[in-house]
Amino acid sequence: MQKSAAEETAVYRATTHSKTQFLFDNERFLGTIFLAPAVIYIIALVGIPFIMAITFSVTDVTVGDTSLDFVGLQNFRRIIQTPQFQRALKDTFLFTIVAQIFVAILANILAVILAQEFRGKWIARMLIMLPWATPISLGTIGWLWIFDSKFSPIDWILQYFGLLGTPDAIFGASKHLNFLGREELAMASVILVHIWRMLPLAAVILLAGLTSIDSDLIDQAQVDGASFWRIHFQIRLPLIFPIMSIALLFGLIFTFSDMVVAFVLTRGGPVYYTQVLPLWAWFKGIDGGSLSEGAAIALFLFPLLLVVAILMLRVARRSEVR
Repeated sequence: MQKSAAEETAVYRATTHSKTQFLFDNERFLGTIFLAPAVIYIIALVGIPFIMAITFSVTDVTVGDTSLDFVGLQNFRRIIQTPQFQRALKDTFLFTIVAQIFVAILANILAVILAQEFRGKWIARMLIMLPWATPISLGTIGWLWIFDSKFSPIDWILQYFGLLGTPDAIFGASKHLNFLGREELAMASVILVHIWRMLPLAAVILLAGLTSIDSDLIDQAQVDGASFWRIHFQIRLPLIFPIMSIALLFGLIFTFSDMVVAFVLTRGGPVYYTQVLPLWAWFKGIDGGSLSEGAAIALFLFPLLLVVAILMLRVARRSEVR
């Protein structure tokens, strides 16, 4: 007996609905659909530029000549021998390590303070988050005025209290520290601004870890007579160490690859004493037009960051298992 057209349509719809329902009940299918935008985003904005950087680094491509002539590791040998690269590599490690040490210490202090109950707590949290919420270029321009060689408010305060000596007897000119014109002060200024920028995020991450600790543990330790320092170093820090490791990993990667602060404040100067690898790669590849050398300099960051990421993730995983 042949089925009517209405019956065939109903059977087709039921079959289609069951197949569709099966797909939406399939966790593997749903996982693929949900992960696809993130995978496409990573491939488009990270994968393709990374492959292009590798390709450029082993060729002689420039802005004026886009032919990809293979030269092997010649670009790497050339830039390693330059004093600018050696200084940039040294400054990158100095900039990253010193900044992250201060960020870790100050973020712990801020997180402990903000975890306490006090009047105006929400205002304090808002003010602390302002450096991170402010566009870094605008914030650094503000610091550029603070470090100005003639109109720095820091110099004015020090002169007011007589800490910069007396004015010149002949010309009556006041002395200035010239923060961005002296080698040591210029690097210290760049590190200070980066600490100011990264501290709020690190403090908020650690604050989230501190507030997740069971209060019964702290109360029991206080009843047993444990001091604040003993509670902090033997209870709080071990419990939030995995979270602290992730915050430190993020800070290290972000600092290693950052060039905005040094670019806005000093442009790598005086001379090239505050040059860092990302900034040097930009000067060589974009400003100087040598795309191959710029890509080679940038690729020096990849193995360093990969090793740091693997070590930090392993340490965090072991601490979680314990």
